[in-house]
Amino acid sequence: MTMINAYAPDAAGSLPERERALIARRERLLGPAYRLFYADPIHVVRGEGSSLYDADGNRYLDAYNNVASVGHSRPEVVEAMAKQAAVLNTHTRYLTDGILDFAEAFLAEFPTELSHLMLTCTGSEANDLALRVARVHTGGTGVVIAHNAYHGVTSALAEMSPSLGAAVKLGDHVRVVPSPDSYRIPDAEVGAAFARSVEEAIADLREKGIAPAALLVDTIFSSSGVFTDPAGFLTPAVEVMRKAGGIFIADEVQPGFGRLGTHMWGFARHGLVPDIVTVGKPMGNGHPVAGAIFRPEVIEAFGRSQRYFNTFGGNPVSCAVAHAVLRVIKTERLQENALTVGTQMIDGIRALAAKHDLIGDVRGSGLFIGVEMVRDRKAKTPAPEETARVVNDMRRRRVLISATGQEGHILKIRPPLVFSADDATLFLSTLDEVLAAL
Repeated sequence: MTMINAYAPDAAGSLPERERALIARRERLLGPAYRLFYADPIHVVRGEGSSLYDADGNRYLDAYNNVASVGHSRPEVVEAMAKQAAVLNTHTRYLTDGILDFAEAFLAEFPTELSHLMLTCTGSEANDLALRVARVHTGGTGVVIAHNAYHGVTSALAEMSPSLGAAVKLGDHVRVVPSPDSYRIPDAEVGAAFARSVEEAIADLREKGIAPAALLVDTIFSSSGVFTDPAGFLTPAVEVMRKAGGIFIADEVQPGFGRLGTHMWGFARHGLVPDIVTVGKPMGNGHPVAGAIFRPEVIEAFGRSQRYFNTFGGNPVSCAVAHAVLRVIKTERLQENALTVGTQMIDGIRALAAKHDLIGDVRGSGLFIGVEMVRDRKAKTPAPEETARVVNDMRRRRVLISATGQEGHILKIRPPLVFSADDATLFLSTLDEVLAAL
């Protein structure tokens, strides 16, 4: 299955011998299912702040890796990890202080209605747990997701992740609805259109004898094409699902932790309080820690009838790391930085659109930006080949981004939260050069 922005093995002949040997070794040892980014893969050896460095010492501006949310190799996070690992690391069946200290600080970042935290290692595990809880709470099994969504790699989540490709069959209890495409639907109609689609999906589930359990969406629709506005458009669809007896699960694995600038979480841009929130990736700045946050009444039946244990979820080292990441975000005012620098980038890309007809739409919030590339602005015809050229030409100029959307025609830009005004200026000038060269 072809992945957006993937390296094509038949292009190996153009690579230096060192990288060809490394790819051959990787394929021999790791097997055929992994993928590499870019036509010319990067051999990275070090990261710092918003920069990655290759084996020859060349610096790359990282405008893509949201996992290293507070910057690559952040000293405070490394120190917290090492300090706790030198003292104790164990599981949650012993009493420890760190998990409670972190939970108190973390839950303070959510609406008061969301007051229980359960920790996992990955966002996939968090979404899997959320689905288990939703099914117990509602008695239903049906799940409604957005077009080309991605929610995880477990068996349960892969069948709710159409972005993995046609070879991964969706579950019979899963219904996919069109994305809230604000480029093609007027702002005043986006919310109602999305809600109607959810209502139709619920009706189809019930026709097949399947009761709805949840509406599960990434609140910035990352894999669908990055749809942020108008703020509040998600509310009618959530009301439809709740009226049908299901709940709302907000997948904040990509948009969360202040990335959107205006709010700490994507759901907050829509004025919503979810029933369950899932988090991961940037939570540990690269360390595998994730979790789910619940309304107490949603998890009550699950907790009464079942127990949950994850050997590594919530271990003292992971909690120390997550707490350090949260402290950095708050003390360094990185949410505010995301808004300031993100606005600079969005305004700058919109200015470039006046020069380059390939840019059809610019959307996003803070440091999560989608740029839709089109061959014809009037017809809004997707331009996937041109988008791939932009991504790879940016990489050759040592600025890293990727693409998203089912056709791979939308630039996906989501740098670490420490991205600076100077970084943004370099990004914009490089994008201008690449577009001019096309």
